[in-house]
Amino acid sequence: MIRHITHILTLFIVNSAVLIFKKIQNFFLPKIAGNRLSFLFSGSRSIIKEGTIALFICALSGLFAGIILGNMTYFLEAFPGLMVLIPGAIDMRGNIFGALGSRLGSNLHIGTLSPEFKRSKILSENILSSLILTVVLSVFLAFLAKGFCILFNFESISLVDFTLISIFAGLISSIILLPLTMFIAMKSFENGWDPDNVTTPIIAAFGDLVTLPSLVLSVLLVSILSNMTLKFSIFLIAILFTTLGIYYGITASGEIKKIIRQSTPVLFVCSILGVSAGGFLNNSISTLLKNPSLLTLIPLFSGESGNIASILGSRLSSALHSGLIKPVLKPEKTTIRNFLVIIVLAILTYPIIGFLAELSSVAFGNEGLGFFNLMLISTISGMFLVGVMMFAVYYISTLSYKNGLDPDNIVVPISTSIADSISSLILINITLAIIHIFVS
Repeated sequence: MIRHITHILTLFIVNSAVLIFKKIQNFFLPKIAGNRLSFLFSGSRSIIKEGTIALFICALSGLFAGIILGNMTYFLEAFPGLMVLIPGAIDMRGNIFGALGSRLGSNLHIGTLSPEFKRSKILSENILSSLILTVVLSVFLAFLAKGFCILFNFESISLVDFTLISIFAGLISSIILLPLTMFIAMKSFENGWDPDNVTTPIIAAFGDLVTLPSLVLSVLLVSILSNMTLKFSIFLIAILFTTLGIYYGITASGEIKKIIRQSTPVLFVCSILGVSAGGFLNNSISTLLKNPSLLTLIPLFSGESGNIASILGSRLSSALHSGLIKPVLKPEKTTIRNFLVIIVLAILTYPIIGFLAELSSVAFGNEGLGFFNLMLISTISGMFLVGVMMFAVYYISTLSYKNGLDPDNIVVPISTSIADSISSLILINITLAIIHIFVS
């Protein structure tokens, strides 16, 4: 019964996406234009179908993450400053493993990686690189979160606690996300799906889904470790492994060296953006705690925004590698076609996640803002964000490729982090405006 309902709902969403796409097509291509611009829309049905299904799956997992965050008010109050860490931790998981999925997708496209679970040099180097980045970024994120709290005079837990929570959550998440990323990338390619439309958004969604429970589990583990000597010893071991990881990464040969050298600076920037988003949310913590539906919406909104940006980023990266688009400053027809597909996905996605966030609040008996208000907040915020992100993703892709960098290591993490950081700013401001106009 549940499977049948899910199948019907998925078909409805996919068909709705195609219908919206056709309406946009008719709007942008009046009859007087003839068939001269029909190229822009050729082959887009499969992109919309695959992207919509992926985003729908992401929305369900993001809803679960949102429900967890919406019911984390105790932890947010008991562990001050934790909100500063949360967006950066979620971003980091999506960035590291989303980029891994994008690299695997590109290698599958160009034939350097087989869609079979066989040990290979490329696969081994990608696995090791992802683990090194997880450890390094977990420690860096903790130091950054504590520094941000000190800088802005936020009440917060100790640096040791920040570090242990961050690294425990990173390792727990990696145990799940690493094999999952490989499975999704290879199986989607093997079954005729384009990994660029599927892997990155689903991995980012599972990153959201896995990260918050991992953070809760990590907080509980740190609470159990009441012995300060033991805590400090684990802290020193984490610092040691981080140092060794960085050293190994920059002195290694082959793909590991390339990934670590190109990804580490980018992920450092992403961590700063993530912590900045967390700081902005922490500054509005009283508003969020009074409106649990907003807490539920945050992972949904930032996750889907990052997923939409990552779909575009992955597609542009593969197109650049394959020679389908040139690294020029003016978007070509193929790029514009991808822009229009992204607009369709956004028009469909943002009202739905607003509805889901409010529905979950009603289901759990939490105070909500109303279906209309939350759907309006989500939709207006989302369309603002997508308008900015389309061009940001395009120019990040183009400039990185033009300067000899692999877009797979640059585009997905940077674009999703920018989307997440901007999404917090836009979402809170639109929320305050809607509350002022419709609620007050």
